[in-house]
Formats: sequence, structure tokens, C-alpha cells
Amino acid sequence: LRLGWLYATGDIMEENARCRAMMEAFQEVIGDFQQDTQKKKKDVRHALVQEESMGNAFTFLKTAVSTLASPRHHDETLDEKTKNMLKETIQAYTRERIDFAGKAIAKYGGEKIVDGDVLLVYAHYEVIGTLLKETARQGKKFRVIVVDSRPLLEGKRLLRELRKDGLECTYIFLNSLSFVLKDEVTKVFLGAAALMSDGSVLARVGTACVALAAQSKSIPVLICGETYKISNRVQLESITNNEMGNPQDVVEGDLVDNLRVINLLYDLTPSEFVSGIVTEMGILPPTSVAVLLREMNPQDTTDSSVFQ
Repeated sequence: LRLGWLYATGDIMEENARCRAMMEAFQEVIGDFQQDTQKKKKDVRHALVQEESMGNAFTFLKTAVSTLASPRHHDETLDEKTKNMLKETIQAYTRERIDFAGKAIAKYGGEKIVDGDVLLVYAHYEVIGTLLKETARQGKKFRVIVVDSRPLLEGKRLLRELRKDGLECTYIFLNSLSFVLKDEVTKVFLGAAALMSDGSVLARVGTACVALAAQSKSIPVLICGETYKISNRVQLESITNNEMGNPQDVVEGDLVDNLRVINLLYDLTPSEFVSGIVTEMGILPPTSVAVLLREMNPQDTTDSSVFQ
């Protein structure tokens, strides 16, 4: 219930943070596994936001449970050894697929940044912040333009993080995008909520606008995303399987009967607007996402190192 409330109120919005919170919640469920665990499991699943990355993590968890849980546990109990193994498996997934992956993405993405670059980023993604801060610590001199949009204003959080690390930043809203792209920006780094198998990218609403504008100016657009966000689906538009935000964030006051407010949280960026995708496996073209899908998705890697 607490997890669902944090999702619903927007206290946890960033995709990696959501996935970590979900995995921590399941660790608590496993630790408290008793006769009523099935009800607790349903409570957690009802609280989940249906994101591709979280779906992949949940599939990994189901695989881990079926692999480690002994058939003798038909009495709905788990011994402490099995519980601890499941918890360690969850922690290893978070550590390898999110934490270590973010550091690897920062390494590969940082290689594309040179002194004097003006980098444009949008909204707030943990991996983008890690990339910029790690690159700056290497001594490279560059400027960051943080683009933001209402009603979430997530870019403010990224801006605070970068300024705390001493990076030179400029903060603008989305409607000023064309002005800074005209003769300032040299590269665009964007985050992802999901990487579709056809190379398109599901990300915070407004991302497609940024990528389109940059592509029209022949500015490289690099998408940074961990491989656990790869989806086996193909999505052609931004309405299907999207997440709805709070209508009150868009329209203040009481809603009238003849007004329907739609507050979409994500949009779909076509692969032709993307120059490259930066993952922990390296930088690859959007057309190669399907290859990583086969090799990296948890449902296909039951022999992964996290089980060893």
C-alpha cells in the first residue's frame, strides 16, 4: 500500500527508482512469507505501475522464485535459507542491471563528450545525471542545457544535482528548444523508460519533440538506457500502453462534466530520430535492439550470473 501511494502521488517517478522500490517491496514480501503471502503478493502487484522495465524485473523475479524455491514448499512456507537466496538474487539484479549498468553507460557515453561541447538533456533520468557527473570528474569541460516542461518539472531535480557537482548549466523550458538548437547544442543525451524491439524509444512526454527538433538540425541524439528496459513489443504510437498522470496537474480547480483531461506521461520517439543507443553493452544503432533483447532480457537468461 505504501509503495502504491508513492507511485500514485508521484513521489517516485524516475524509472530506476520505481524498479528499485518494487524490488525492495518484494524483498519484504519474501521475508514475511507466510500463509497469507499470496494476498500480499497480489497487493504488491496491484500497486505496480505497468512499465516495461518493471515488467522485465518482475519476470526475472518469477524466474528466480521458480528456480530457487523447492517443490517441497507446497505448504506455502519457505525456509530461511531459500528466503535469503531470493533476497540476494534480487539485490544482485538491482546491483548488476541498474547500478553497474549506469556506470558502464556513463563510461561509454562519456567517450562521446569532448571539451567545449554543449550538451542538451531533457527531464530527469538517473543514468543521464551519472553520465554527466562522471564525465565532468574526468576533467572534461562542457556546458549542459537542461530542458524542462510542465507539469512535472523533473528537470529541476537534475539541475540541482548537476549544480551541486559544479557543472555549468543553463535551464530552459521546452518552448525555448528551437532557440538553443539553432547554434549552441552539439549533442543531445536523452533517457528512456523502455527500448522497443524496433528501435523506438518510450520516454517522458516531450522526448520525441526534443529528438525531432535535434534531428532536423543534424545534431546527434544519443539515448541512454539500461538493457533491462528492453521490451519485446513494437509500439507505433504514444496512446497505447501509456501511463496517465493526475488531471489536476494540468487543469486547476474542479473538472466539469463536459471536459476530459488527458495527462500522458510518456511518448514514443521513432528510431529514425535516434543516432545511437548507449547501453552497458556499448553504443549500438537502434536497429540492434532486437539482438540485445534476445541476449539480455531476464526471461531469456536463467543462467545469468545473478543466479550463480
